[in-house]
Amino acid sequence: MLRRLSIRNVVLVERLDLDFEAGLGVLTGETGAGKSILLDALGLALGARAETSLVREGAERAEAVAEIEVAANHPAMTLLDDAGAEPEPGEALLLRRRVRADGGSSGQACGASVPAKVLRAAGDMLVEVHGQHADRGLLDAKAHRGMLDAFGQVDTTTIAATWGALSALRRERAALAEEIEAAKADREWLDHAIGEIEELSPQPGEEEELAGLRQQMKDAARIEDDLTDIEPLLSGSEGALSQMRQAARAFSRVSEVHEGLANALTAIDRAIIEADEAERQFAEARAELVHNPQVLDEAEERLFALRGLARKHRVEVEGLPALLGDLVKRRDAITTGDARLTELDGEIAKSEAAYRNLAAALTEQRKSAAKALDARVAEELEPLKLGAARFVTDITDAEPGPAGSDRVEFTISTNPGSPFGPLGKIASGGELSRFLLALRVALAEVGGAGTIIFDEIDRGVGGAVASAIGERLARLAEKHQVLVVTHSPQVAARASHHYRIAKSSDDGVTRTSVERLDDAARREEIARMLSGAAVTDEARAAAAKLMEAA
Repeated sequence: MLRRLSIRNVVLVERLDLDFEAGLGVLTGETGAGKSILLDALGLALGARAETSLVREGAERAEAVAEIEVAANHPAMTLLDDAGAEPEPGEALLLRRRVRADGGSSGQACGASVPAKVLRAAGDMLVEVHGQHADRGLLDAKAHRGMLDAFGQVDTTTIAATWGALSALRRERAALAEEIEAAKADREWLDHAIGEIEELSPQPGEEEELAGLRQQMKDAARIEDDLTDIEPLLSGSEGALSQMRQAARAFSRVSEVHEGLANALTAIDRAIIEADEAERQFAEARAELVHNPQVLDEAEERLFALRGLARKHRVEVEGLPALLGDLVKRRDAITTGDARLTELDGEIAKSEAAYRNLAAALTEQRKSAAKALDARVAEELEPLKLGAARFVTDITDAEPGPAGSDRVEFTISTNPGSPFGPLGKIASGGELSRFLLALRVALAEVGGAGTIIFDEIDRGVGGAVASAIGERLARLAEKHQVLVVTHSPQVAARASHHYRIAKSSDDGVTRTSVERLDDAARREEIARMLSGAAVTDEARAAAAKLMEAA
């Protein structure tokens, strides 16, 4: 619901902060007073085209701010949040727009900069504006199906899920078919690539193992002479270990003579133990560091083969086994994929049949809802002096989708025998406004924007028709906030709050002002609307009677 409209330097409005309430609000005033300026300012805040002509003469820029109260789960909250505005649940939305006199404009939502298209999209969800020349809600045929579904309580949840599953199957089939065709085109290459990898049969960790063996062989070749020299010094018959053992035997014969000799024998025994360990480790290392030219050649040959194959396929050596698996899978897809395609075709056919059944049932529900809506609108047309017109909800075939396969459009025929056509193309300005009112009243229960604005919906009518318009606006205001720019005293008398727009000149400067009227001022304004410039007592009495009757 629109709570406040703040305007700065828009045409004749220098500064204005206007508060609104729930129910039916009317804006009245003499012709040319500036009623359209308020709507232009609101449109600016809601993302309409920013015209430099809106900037007040002598001002650098114009600004309009709409404060709108919405529920935390309103779609506009999600829209603005996705746009980076981050609205706070429970707080009113502030939609701000500025236009400079030298061109250019900027928009904000909840203090964050947003494009005008975001303001417009949010505005379409929050405020409906119906006028003589433009409409962003009921005239949009793309929205008619949703309105009819809401009116007829048509549930599209099941068909949407079915459509989603069907679409997923179709995507899977298309991807599989593409994969199979690509595999068939590459079959010769696949066979060759798989063959050479299988022939080499790379194993996990093999590159590291071969590289280690290669390095070990090279190290063995480099120190082979040193190892040959070391062996007799350590283990030969004249080596250090043999001599220490001879010394130990000699010491054992004399160690009992002196304590020092015994200690020397103990030290020699420890040395022999360490020497034995050294001999053992030397023997093991010598066995591992055997230089075998044939083994080295074989290790290098395989290592280079693995690395060459990896470079060819642009993978690491460790990635060759996984690559082999992927290539085999692609080749297998040629033989197994056709079977899966056949299986998918069966699943798709079954899903398509289920979708068609749901869509057909949905069409029947919509046809039934359309008849009810047509009858509801027809009830509203006669009192609005549109008794010769007919309203028909046209349902035709459309491309299947998550909401079924129906195209819905509201059409009218203004005279007997005249063809039916879209609302905006068939009805004249005055007829269109009344048609929209009839349709809006019929759809009152299905929600829509929280604020509905009618701009001079009563133009060219009076008496009973104006009274009928006022009565329907009041009914609509029980479900929505309704604001009406009107010249009709019958409509104004129905208002729960009334604003008078006036224009004045001071020192050659013209300004538009807005005043909220109390009951006495309302009676005076309605009397003016009844009698013209000179307000008579009879007009005041008639105004009081209208207000009392409302």
